[in-house]
Amino acid sequence: MRNVLLLEPNYKNKYPPLGLMKIATYHRRLGDNVVFFKGELQDIILQQVTHQCLAKLMDIDSSINWYFDRSTINNFIKTRKKQFLDDLHIERSKYEFLILHCLQEYKDFYAKKLYDREPYWDRVCVSTLFTFYWDITIETILFAKRIVKNINELWVGGVMATVLNKEVEQATGIKPWSGLLNYSGILDSNDLIIDELPLDYSILEEIDYKYPENNAYYGYTTRGCIRKCDFCAVPVLEPKFCKYVSLKDKIKEARHTFGEKRNLLLLDNNILASTKFDKIIDEIKECGFIKNASYVEPNQLDIAIRNLRNGTNEIAYIKKASSLLQGFVGRLKGIQQQKFYDILYDNGLLKPETVTKERLLKAYPLLKELYEKYRNKTPKQRYVDFNQGIDARLIDEEKIKLISEIPINPLRIAFDSLKNRKEYERAIRLGSKNGIKRFSNYLLYNYDEEPLDLYYRLKINVELCEELDISIYSFPMKYHPILGEEKLSRDFIGKHWNRKFIRAVQAVLNSTKGKIGRGTSFFNKAFGNDEQEFYKILYMPETYIIYRFFFEEEGLTDEWWQDFNSLTSTQLERVKRYIEQNDFSDNSSFSQSKKIQKVLKHYTIRRDNVQDFKKSSKMN
Repeated sequence: MRNVLLLEPNYKNKYPPLGLMKIATYHRRLGDNVVFFKGELQDIILQQVTHQCLAKLMDIDSSINWYFDRSTINNFIKTRKKQFLDDLHIERSKYEFLILHCLQEYKDFYAKKLYDREPYWDRVCVSTLFTFYWDITIETILFAKRIVKNINELWVGGVMATVLNKEVEQATGIKPWSGLLNYSGILDSNDLIIDELPLDYSILEEIDYKYPENNAYYGYTTRGCIRKCDFCAVPVLEPKFCKYVSLKDKIKEARHTFGEKRNLLLLDNNILASTKFDKIIDEIKECGFIKNASYVEPNQLDIAIRNLRNGTNEIAYIKKASSLLQGFVGRLKGIQQQKFYDILYDNGLLKPETVTKERLLKAYPLLKELYEKYRNKTPKQRYVDFNQGIDARLIDEEKIKLISEIPINPLRIAFDSLKNRKEYERAIRLGSKNGIKRFSNYLLYNYDEEPLDLYYRLKINVELCEELDISIYSFPMKYHPILGEEKLSRDFIGKHWNRKFIRAVQAVLNSTKGKIGRGTSFFNKAFGNDEQEFYKILYMPETYIIYRFFFEEEGLTDEWWQDFNSLTSTQLERVKRYIEQNDFSDNSSFSQSKKIQKVLKHYTIRRDNVQDFKKSSKMN
């Protein structure tokens, strides 16, 4: 049995690493010990050293369940403070000397970084995502090199590893895996094809990080895309278009092991390009996702206990059960709450550090009836989400009718350029005609379009909402190169854009939480009634955009605009070029012009000065 660590860099992301979830299934089928980790890197070392220390303490004196003292032992190893050693009361054991020696040994093992000489993990797999996560990803890979026994058993894969394969190797000395794990014999000599395996959802319970979408089946019904868009990584990641990937058996297995999930999130890159789209829709419906389908959450505690009995990922389900029990106490009232609390107290289940598999299995018959009776059984609407969006150019009457037969919410339709306006509007109208009311799209900007292109696309969406009585949530997404000299930078500026325009758009989105919904008056206020007002907002001081109402009420926005327009055409052109750099730390080059200095003074008001402005306003 090998010890296998699955490691995701500690960036914020919406969806879990499906590749690692498949690798978890792979290694569990081989009988390996699998651990998933996402967090501060040093914590995985501390976690493992503590685990090794606990195992040795149990060997020395098994009459004491040292796992109940996990937190205290962890703190002693980490801080070396005597107070934690005293809290352990090792004098209760007749093997006090041996126990003290063990604790001191592992304290020194951690403090002196001796773990670098004795790596624990037989294999480490690191996932990668976007190229702009370069720094944290490279840091994670370099860290993984220290904790794996054999450097040849460090596997790096995913988006960034594929797109920047050579660069990752140069930075880390590790040759990453490029593309999918879609044939046998890649990690080991066997017939298992990792990419075709079901997902291991249990690993998500091992970590404290909670992915925003955490109650869904994840999957693909196709792979690749027929398009070759320059701004997209899919042609590199999945160069061959596969028109059909079966979904039903994977959902059936996930349902059996991990319980029913509420939603279905599909990550296909161009699902409408499949000639088997009708079959895909039929399969989605067979899996329980028909229009107006509802969902009642299964008994999660029962699932956790069942998996503990079966020996399925005990780390995950001990943690899951403990969390469910702590949260459930507050749901009860009066006598029932006291009864539930007493059972937890009597069985040592009140604190996460004292929860064990044995205690859970012993207490569950006493807890089961109360938990089942009072758990949340409120029906909820089910949704299907083609999360990567569908191609407006491929939508027709037949396909939109098929989509309307499942609980699609929202229907995501790409709108990356005004060049596709005709196809996009037709797709929205067809969706509305077939009863779809909620839409969403990502609007690429900072690529090769002018700023007005983004303005018009947003305006089109707002107008369609009013005309068709629908909701379209637009998410402007800033383009970052995936290849070329600036592939690692989040500061890329498109040929028609500049730093100030980028910041202006981001400042507007800051107040809308990144999305633009329906409402003409709201849109006009946020982005302007017309082209001229849109450009006015682009040049407006950033703080005036973010705190729009305050500075308008104080008259400072009007004052800035008057000062701005008071400049001569020559002065204005020069000032615009300066503003577009979005750096106002040194305005001395304009010291000869009081009119220009008056304009630039508005740009020196920073966010942290706003409270002073507000206090001053109240005093006056």
